[in-house]
Amino acid sequence: MYEKLISESLKAKRFSHSPYSKFRVGVALLTNKGKIYYGANVECSSYSLTICAERVAAVKAITDRQKKFKAVAISSDSSEFAFPCGACRQFLSEFSDNMDVILVKSKTKYQIYKLQNLFPHKFKLK
Repeated sequence: MYEKLISESLKAKRFSHSPYSKFRVGVALLTNKGKIYYGANVECSSYSLTICAERVAAVKAITDRQKKFKAVAISSDSSEFAFPCGACRQFLSEFSDNMDVILVKSKTKYQIYKLQNLFPHKFKLK
């Protein structure tokens, strides 16, 4: 079902700018309309200014007027599955808290979670 998304997340790691941590992350974000947006982490020497791959892809989609997401595939070079950080969970939940989160090690090794299960108590203004 998500084979293309998984494959594209692995390719997206090539665009990572991670000279400090050497921890590359690639993301492929699928909108409800079937469009895929790519993201890679972008580090800064002031680590707090680093932006995660998930938010890079989401911002690209949002600025293209795509605000409903179906799934996100997240890959890294780690031997463990790379879960989205808390900031990315909150950010993504603003748009689609029922989306699938696919954690990718390879084209055949992955796990799928619902974002609302990974982040059950999101911050809301209302």
